[in-house]
Formats: sequence, structure tokens, C-alpha cells
Amino acid sequence: MAKKLPFAGARLAKIALGGVVLIGLGAATMAYSKTNEPMKTVEKVELDKYLGVWYEVARKPLYFQNKCGSNVTAAYTLNENGNVQVDNRCIAKDGKQMRALGEAFVQNAPFNSKLKVSFLPEVIRWLPVGRGDYWVLKLDDDYQTALVGEPRRKYLWVLSRTPHPDQAVVTEYLNYAKSLGYDLSDVIYTRHTQTKKSD
Repeated sequence: MAKKLPFAGARLAKIALGGVVLIGLGAATMAYSKTNEPMKTVEKVELDKYLGVWYEVARKPLYFQNKCGSNVTAAYTLNENGNVQVDNRCIAKDGKQMRALGEAFVQNAPFNSKLKVSFLPEVIRWLPVGRGDYWVLKLDDDYQTALVGEPRRKYLWVLSRTPHPDQAVVTEYLNYAKSLGYDLSDVIYTRHTQTKKSD
């Protein structure tokens, strides 16, 4: 019997460790499922109201915005194809102005809350490749503040019609993003030195 005790103890230890691992995996699965629930968008976006200039006031890190230092804006207009022309601008960390022109394609007309954006050269932009999700997650009735993201919860933007919105409103929109499963530990608050979008 004495020789079996260490074996029994080791076996119990393995069972206990297995239980801890299972609990850990269960917790990880629960966390994973929370952030993989279907993303909710606003019910409908009136494109004519959404068009115009928006100022980025907060975002999650995004590789193609790494060089942006301040004054990040997005201007939306309808083009001749009925799609949305996207004109993104910012002041780079070295002081130079950066600009990216793209096109957004509505994916769920007539609700218009899910779009795909392409920044490929215009001659091949019609190809359904290289397009990123642009989903409107929260939007006030007056179209003054918007929360934009995508279903994997990797990217996020808080946009405003003014470069210096009420911080309480920004916090409200970020808290809503958190309720959708976004990790906000790496949120970047955009610096604006302008009062209106430059031409």
C-alpha cells in the first residue's frame, strides 16, 4: 500500500491539473465566444446624411495609419457609380500631409450599415479583392458622432463632425464598443490642431 501512495498522489495531481486546464480552456472559450457573437450594426444609415467630412477622434491601431500624427479626417461623397468616394487625410509624424483615396461599396442596401472599402488603384478597384469591412455600429440621430468597426473587432474608429467633441460623448461610444466585445486597452486618441478640414 505504501508504494501505491505516491502513484495515487501523482494521479490526483494530474487530475487536479487537468481540471485547472479545463477550467482555463472553458474561460478562454467563454471569452472567445463573447467576442465572436454576431456584430450588431445600426438599423439603417441614410447615406445622404452620412456624407461629408468626419474627424477621427479615437481609433484602435491600424498599420496603414501608423505614420499619422494628427488631424485625421475622412470625407465621403457619392461618385458617378453611386458608390461612396473615400478621401482620407492626416498630417504625418514628420509634418507632411498624407492622403489616401478609396471607394466604399454598400453590402446591405437599403440599410447601408455595412460597406466594403477598397484603396486599390481606381482601374482595378472594381475587383472584389483587397476590400476591408466598414460597419456603422453606433450613430446618433443627427449624424454628428459615429462608431465604425468590423466583425472581427480588430479595428475601430470614433468619428465626429467636429475635431473637438464632448469627451463624455466619446466615452459613451467607446463604452458601447466595449459592450460589443472590443478590447480598448490600445485605443489611440487623435490629436487635432485644426478647426476644419483643409482643402
